[in-house]
Amino acid sequence: IGMHIDGAQVHLLSFSLKDYIRIAYKIKSFQVTGPDWLESTRFDIDAKLPAGGTKEQVPDMLQSLLADRFQLKFHKDSKEFPVYALEVAPGGTKLKDLTDAAEVADDKAPTEVTANGGPGGVGVSLPGGASYTFGDNKFIGKKLTMAYMADTLTRFMDRPVVDMTDLKGKYDLNIALTEDDYRAMLIRSAISAGVELPPQALHLLDGATDASLYAGLRALGLKLETRKAPLPVLVIDSALKAPTEN
Repeated sequence: IGMHIDGAQVHLLSFSLKDYIRIAYKIKSFQVTGPDWLESTRFDIDAKLPAGGTKEQVPDMLQSLLADRFQLKFHKDSKEFPVYALEVAPGGTKLKDLTDAAEVADDKAPTEVTANGGPGGVGVSLPGGASYTFGDNKFIGKKLTMAYMADTLTRFMDRPVVDMTDLKGKYDLNIALTEDDYRAMLIRSAISAGVELPPQALHLLDGATDASLYAGLRALGLKLETRKAPLPVLVIDSALKAPTEN
């Protein structure tokens, strides 16, 4: 799975239709409600930005493509979700802000995101030297924002994670996990990706506590608190399973 934007060329590889909706409307995956096939069917997109266009226009471009090629129709609603709030723990954070003051946004610089996963774990590379790996009973993040960290944790938890830290920098994180907690988080990530798992695998979630994750976050000066929060959702009314021809 990946994204590469270089100049006017836009290449999106093996994203689900739900992923494209999420990117187009700048929302989280759990805020898209619709049939299960939105997650299981994947598509590649090769497109070209209009003359003078920038990478910031890619979401608008995707909105038009979804409406034209997939005949996407939806309505907006609001739903109260049980969430985990990612917050700074009492005593303050132990994280060091790694934001480079010399970093300057460049619309012409290539943007590349690549992701891979399997039984051994997950790895994601992001622009600006940011990345994370989830494997070998560890979560290791490099130059991640707290907003991205919350989004990432959402993939591995039993409910959405919302960033409430008010931290604006980029940070390295290294969290050691027990084998049981790592296995439970890996199973949840597979479920989030639309993978159908046998009952034996789902039973491994029974009694999962995520205690080592909580301890690892506390060592960094962070914590997860259970909350309820009303969040906007897109309810998908209809969409084509296969796009129309160009």
